[in-house]
Amino acid sequence: MMRAWQGIKALPPDDPNSFFMIGGYHGEPFRGAGWGSSAYWGGYCNHGNILFPTWHRVYLLRLENALRSIPGCADVTLPFWDETSDETLRKGVPWALTNETYKLDGIVIPNPLKSFVFNRSIRDNLSPFPDTDYSKPKGYETVRYPLSGLVGASDIAATQTHNAQYQDPATNTAFLNKNIIAWLTSQIVVNGVTVTNNVYDKYARCLEAPNYTLFSNTTSQQEYNATADAPVGSLESPHNSIHLAVGGFDLPKVMDASPLEGANGDMGENDTAGLDPIFYFHHCFVDRMFWLWQQKHGATDRLSIIAGYPGTNSVDSQGPTPGVSPNSWFTLESPLDPFRFTAAGVERAYSSLDCINIETQLGYTYGPGSVPVLSASALDAPKPGVAAACPAIAMSTKMVRVAGINRAQIRGSFLVSTFAIVDGERHLVGTEAVLSRWNVSGCANCQTHIETKAVVPLHAFNAAVVDRAAFEIEVHTRDGVLKGPKVAPGAPHKRFQIEIR
Repeated sequence: MMRAWQGIKALPPDDPNSFFMIGGYHGEPFRGAGWGSSAYWGGYCNHGNILFPTWHRVYLLRLENALRSIPGCADVTLPFWDETSDETLRKGVPWALTNETYKLDGIVIPNPLKSFVFNRSIRDNLSPFPDTDYSKPKGYETVRYPLSGLVGASDIAATQTHNAQYQDPATNTAFLNKNIIAWLTSQIVVNGVTVTNNVYDKYARCLEAPNYTLFSNTTSQQEYNATADAPVGSLESPHNSIHLAVGGFDLPKVMDASPLEGANGDMGENDTAGLDPIFYFHHCFVDRMFWLWQQKHGATDRLSIIAGYPGTNSVDSQGPTPGVSPNSWFTLESPLDPFRFTAAGVERAYSSLDCINIETQLGYTYGPGSVPVLSASALDAPKPGVAAACPAIAMSTKMVRVAGINRAQIRGSFLVSTFAIVDGERHLVGTEAVLSRWNVSGCANCQTHIETKAVVPLHAFNAAVVDRAAFEIEVHTRDGVLKGPKVAPGAPHKRFQIEIR
């Protein structure tokens, strides 16, 4: 595998099997209709819609086929980073993805999975130069938390100052691992009761999603949760969290963020996430979670979508990709460009129908690994239509619903964090990671779909505690924190739309 990765990274950037070519399908360098038109998302990836799991599934297949094209590597398969395993929960990112070097054929080489040095420059054609310039030159090397990768004209000085504080790779890896563990395992104690609402729980919760539409993406999830009695989780939500944890966001109040402000790694933005090798080991785990959900719900040969539901239109979240008409409805027959294959002598684009069953249609499967299980506190959430069995302590049935967060002026990805103030003590009760594009102001679709929503269940809390608590929302961005006033259940919120009900 290491030889294969070394091989595709060394190929010329125009080679169809080069890492630069394949890594760039996700975002920059923008191609096709998205090259310089604000009507489109510049990359090919699908986020915030029902094609999110299937598009990334065939993306992994394309990368794996490229790895197999390297001489001597015809039997290479792509492993998954088991993000909910005991080892990850205790130690963080596997060493194979973080070590500086690797010994291959008796020779010590730079670890092919640690980073990627661009063999061609990229240019963000939608950003007004130089204010939000996300261009990166030939020779740029991808970075992860706690480093910053902003090297545009308006950012380079701040990046150099920031990165000068983090010169030791081993120390930086320790920071990264600590951050990953915090995101996956964070918990709070309120009135002697331990409550979890971390990324591990989000992975576990998405396996309970009742249908593919809600499971597949955050747009559909947010629509459902806006009025639901009990929250549903989507696969895309914890996926976003890991992107931001690797790319450069502390989990507020769990980590001491003050010395690490200014981190901006490539995994934290859609634009260049696909050019960091760790992307594919993360998404391989996401695809495995997709397969586990299919097995659990009898959906290994057939998926169904709720026609017309939010998350099924090309205007949702990110905007149409090249080759997709604006304001068009997605189906399982929608093309997963730019990935193509030949069937019955005819070359055509993959669709979701071509990649439902990974074993019979794509020829691979998954070996043993962890299966996340909802924690005891998360299991206390009431199920729709099921009465509680006379609990000794009445648990809250309320959720914090946040809306009205305008991302038009937010550069890149951000976090929506909910805090509860109980008896004068402030607790982080939930964070929703929003994986966004760097330059929202240059995206026409983003300007018409700029509202971000989040829902945080309070079902693991004593009802009396929730009723006397105040709640506060913070939006953590690359440029600082947007903060609203404290709000009691039922009271109006002056900055964001927030309900506790």
